[in-house]
Amino acid sequence: MSLRTEDLRNLVDRIVEIDAYKSKMGADKDIITIAFSTKTKEGADDLVGFVERGYSFVLDADATSGEQSDGTYKVFVEIERDRRASEQIMELTDGVGKLTGMDDLKFRYYKNFRSLPMDQATLEANIPVSSDEYDLKITESVLNNYKNFFNKSFVENVDMWDDILRIKKAYADPVFFKFVDIGPTQQTLDAINESFNPWDFAEIIFLSKYIGDYNITKYGNKLTFENNETTLVLERIIT
Repeated sequence: MSLRTEDLRNLVDRIVEIDAYKSKMGADKDIITIAFSTKTKEGADDLVGFVERGYSFVLDADATSGEQSDGTYKVFVEIERDRRASEQIMELTDGVGKLTGMDDLKFRYYKNFRSLPMDQATLEANIPVSSDEYDLKITESVLNNYKNFFNKSFVENVDMWDDILRIKKAYADPVFFKFVDIGPTQQTLDAINESFNPWDFAEIIFLSKYIGDYNITKYGNKLTFENNETTLVLERIIT
């Protein structure tokens, strides 16, 4: 059965992940992986069928067999890394946008904290289209990668859904944060308008024990985490 406009409404995350997962078709420097997150296995399988039938430039499309740690099912699409990539990604995501009823799709490159508008100019500025560009981009993205930023932590898993960061420690409930900002420490701290908050010391102690050896400070409701001259700004979400 062919899918029609909005058949997958409310089933697919609006954030598309690019180069966040390893290719199974070849070397990562030669293949671009595009990952969609769905809320159900049926939605993932339907999306795979839609991609396989509709886009001749797709090298492979596949769905995970089980639920991921963040509660989603992933659909992985692979295309060749070349000069046509941004145009092909736009064609693909335009189709997915119609299928899901979303016209505000964004993309996250290589598990970056920030998501960016899904348009061709932004894709061209951020997606490497050669092996040399890929190697340079990955090197530059180390601490902006939400997995790598917590490389000194005690946690077992870090995931993002839209702009919500989920951190999970073994044998403990996960903690959730809303992403606010990341960048060089002084520049990032200068952009915070809230005053230093000395009254939530218990929360700082809890997060230090939960996450690990980071310099954590609170300004208003914003928490800052420092790692190697890079500062991440988050707001805690109490569930």
